[in-house]
Amino acid sequence: MFKLEARPQPSQAMSIGSPLLALAMTVVIGVILFMALGKDPVRGLQVFFVEPWRNAYAISELAVKAVPLALIALGLAVCFRANLWNIGAEGQFVLGAITASWVAMQAGPETSRLIVIPILIAGMLGGMLWSGIVALLRDRFNASEILVSLMLVYVADMVLSYLVYGPWKDPKGYNFPQTITFAAATKIPRLFDGLRVNVGALIALAAVVLSWAFLFRTYRGFALQVGGLAPAAARYAGFSARASLWTGLLVSGAMAGLAGGLEAAGPLGQLTPHVPVGYGFAAIIVAFVGRLHPLGIVFSALLMSMFYIGGELAQSRMGLPKSLTGVFQGLLLFTLLACDTLIHYRVRWVRAARSAPSGSMTSTAVKGA
Repeated sequence: MFKLEARPQPSQAMSIGSPLLALAMTVVIGVILFMALGKDPVRGLQVFFVEPWRNAYAISELAVKAVPLALIALGLAVCFRANLWNIGAEGQFVLGAITASWVAMQAGPETSRLIVIPILIAGMLGGMLWSGIVALLRDRFNASEILVSLMLVYVADMVLSYLVYGPWKDPKGYNFPQTITFAAATKIPRLFDGLRVNVGALIALAAVVLSWAFLFRTYRGFALQVGGLAPAAARYAGFSARASLWTGLLVSGAMAGLAGGLEAAGPLGQLTPHVPVGYGFAAIIVAFVGRLHPLGIVFSALLMSMFYIGGELAQSRMGLPKSLTGVFQGLLLFTLLACDTLIHYRVRWVRAARSAPSGSMTSTAVKGA
């Protein structure tokens, strides 16, 4: 039989290897799912793990989806390291898209391309406004940031629906719930002709560097992480828990709002009820698979976007349900949580011997992985 035994200290090797082991387990379970659905597992794995990388256009689409995931996950990593559980990044993403869209709708045919900068700033401010509500209620009334941020997601969705079905509805849009198509000057510039990847990819890479510098090279980042790991030690050192609360949530909201602005003024080009596609929730998985480290988040964002594209391809080419994307995301999260147990525990194989004549039982323990 197997049993878990506490390690003297956390395993650094398993901390790195746990996401890889979780991915391998996800692949194995995915093969079983394909077989249970009567599909060719080899073809299924090819659609999910090979097709998204097959050419430049596919890689471009991968980057388009990875950018919002990475940006939101970077903000969440700051929050989670401060022991703040912002579960409502999806709502902050939506508010960022709304505020950025408002600026974009003010543009006319003669508007300068520089309006892209105010659009993205407006997106960040919208996300900060929504996360600021969470920070205010936590700061003044000690409300749970988990519940408040999560409930605000549904409020943001209702605000979006009200606008696109009401005052912002395109009068020439054949009664579809959508805004006008934004002027050409407001579109986020693309990096290559014929590909949809835009300068948002460069912004995301810059955000990775800035997040790393903030967390590991600044006093404020150090204070924020100490407050998350050891609140009593942070108070003794004179670090402000209130400052960490506001910093973590506002940074997280700004990153989610920036992702929303890039999405609205980038691939979409208008505001519709379909803006919220779950990036804010998927980014939670991205942050943890990436070990709350900016560099790890880059790779986990690419992995998660691969699941999105693979799910779309599996739906169109293999007749599989769209929900398969969510299944793979959930599998990755749960297998990661299971594998993370091995960071603090190791598996031992305990072999029970035959009962002695006196009725006593002896056992021999053999070390496992």
